[in-house]
Amino acid sequence: MASELKFVEKTLERLLPLDVDARKMFGEYGLFYKGKMFGLICDNTFFIRFTSSGAEIAGRIGKGFPYPGAKPAFKISNIKANDSKWLKQLVEVTTQELPEPKKKKKSH
Repeated sequence: MASELKFVEKTLERLLPLDVDARKMFGEYGLFYKGKMFGLICDNTFFIRFTSSGAEIAGRIGKGFPYPGAKPAFKISNIKANDSKWLKQLVEVTTQELPEPKKKKKSH
C-alpha cells in the first residue's frame, strides 16, 4: 500500500522549520535533510535511520523495517511524531552522523 500524500505533508509540517524534502521513491517517500536521506515514509509509517547518536535521543522507541530486506530503523509513532522538539532533534543528530552523499560521476 502506497503512502498517502496527506500523511507525508503532515510529517513535513511537524519538522518545520527544518528544510526537509520528500521525494517519491517506488510509491513511497524518502526524506532528505541537508542532502542526506535520513528517513522513509512507507505504508503511512514514518521511519528514521538508525544511528548511535540518534539512539541516545530516541530512548526506548520501537524499531521496524520500512520494507522487506531493509535495515531496521526507528519507527516513529504518532504520539512521538507530535513531540516536535524531540523529532527535530532526532532528525538533526541523525543527519549529522550520516555520511555525505556520494557525488555522481559526470557522463561524457
